[in-house]
Amino acid sequence: MANFSKPKVPQFSVDIYQNEYLPEGGREVHAIATVTATGGGTAGRLPPVDAGAAVVIMVDCSGSMDYPPTKMRNAREATAAAIDTVRDGVAFAVVAGTHKAVEVFPGDGRLAVADPTTRARAKDALRALTTGGGTAIGTWLRLAERLLGASEAAIRHGILLTDGRNEHESPQELRAALDACAGRFTCDARGVGTDWEVKEVTGIASALLGTADIVADPAGLTADFTRMMETAMGKEVADVALRLWTPQGAEVLFVKQVAPSVEDLTGRRVPAGPRAGDYPTGSWGDESRDYHVCVRVPAAEVGQEMLAGRVALVRPAPDGGAPTPLAQGLVRAVWTSDLVASTRMNAQVAHYTGQAELALAIQQGLHARKAGDWSGATAKLGRAVQLAGALGNTDTAKLLSKVVDVIDVAAGTVRLKAKVAEADEMTLETRSTKTVRVKK
Repeated sequence: MANFSKPKVPQFSVDIYQNEYLPEGGREVHAIATVTATGGGTAGRLPPVDAGAAVVIMVDCSGSMDYPPTKMRNAREATAAAIDTVRDGVAFAVVAGTHKAVEVFPGDGRLAVADPTTRARAKDALRALTTGGGTAIGTWLRLAERLLGASEAAIRHGILLTDGRNEHESPQELRAALDACAGRFTCDARGVGTDWEVKEVTGIASALLGTADIVADPAGLTADFTRMMETAMGKEVADVALRLWTPQGAEVLFVKQVAPSVEDLTGRRVPAGPRAGDYPTGSWGDESRDYHVCVRVPAAEVGQEMLAGRVALVRPAPDGGAPTPLAQGLVRAVWTSDLVASTRMNAQVAHYTGQAELALAIQQGLHARKAGDWSGATAKLGRAVQLAGALGNTDTAKLLSKVVDVIDVAAGTVRLKAKVAEADEMTLETRSTKTVRVKK
């Protein structure tokens, strides 16, 4: 394994992009907060042992993983590659998931500490994995939570692979497991093949502040698992919250992450003192994310101005004391009679408003298509093509072109394809929330 030097703690910054001008009587204030963490020096690599990191890999071993047999073989190889990416000194475990969860390695109810010996033993244990049984993902997550919860690691991460629907527990049981795990660890989820449910996999990632994706061809698992583990290993600061303060009489309409993907955080607010609330953002390495904040303020007259909000990043204190502020930015409101100034939409706000609409149009269009509403599907997916073109989201545009024949991008004129590969439809749905940033 490579020898990584101890990184510095990353420095956070918050940049606010908005049009602060409102017309007389105007109340809605929109702003994009770009949060950047830099200087950690371990992008794609794991922090040192004293930063405290732990990871649990959950591998689907249900009976369907044997159809075709190459699927399970690819899963073993991918998990072995991920284990090789874990740095010395990091706590880790492997869980086999069926209608129950079994700790494959180390197997004693605790996490192992990564070194050449434990990595070799873990890979030996993978060779003994067999398929059989059903799928109850909530049990996998609960075992991962117990293993990670017994560790003192600050950065706790899971990687979950499934190839089928969660048929051996109720949606309520999975929801209860996600609620129990939320805030305890982050989790990236992957669906392999095309027999799994997109909303289940994306729902897991959303609840646990991770990423979701499809690996339609099992042969791609090794590269994907390696990338996932490298990214997880690059996290350096855990449990960071976005704290939003608003003035007396103001109302928070929404808080959304809008880059690198759309994720509505509004309902996850936790009170944090007078007129302030915390929204979870998970763990950070060297990276940048964008958040769209919308606040309704009390109406005011022309010439008045006010602080409409304060966006800050905070990290919890290890001893449960006051959180440590990392950076902040200010959202302003200024009332003006200048119609041009008050009606101008900030470029970043406009861009991400369009990105959110794009994600929704894709999801609604695919739902209509599955329901046999071809007229509705054509309208929604046509709008998605139009938005993807206008926003410069070329990756999404390519995915859309596998579901519709594009006649006119600018007008959003499309024709639904009569036959669409299931993998193409699932890829479009899974990646519908991925965004591109505003071009400078």
